Amino acid sequence: MKTTSIVGMILIVAGILALVYQGITYTSRKKVIDIGPLQATAKTDKTIPLPPIVGGVVLIAGVALLIAGGRAN
Repeated sequence: MKTTSIVGMILIVAGILALVYQGITYTSRKKVIDIGPLQATAKTDKTIPLPPIVGGVVLIAGVALLIAGGRAN
């Protein structure tokens, strides 16, 4: 398989995942209290939103690369 076809497939999968999940969520922990042996932490969930246009552009770029890789044969 050619490199352009492989990159195209990876971009298609990434585009579909971006459209399905529409964001990246992660958890961060912050130390709230630290008094000698007594410690308390707080967990906060944060989300980095991905607009659907990003997923669509990545998906279209993947399809274009896959077509370009197929025509090069």
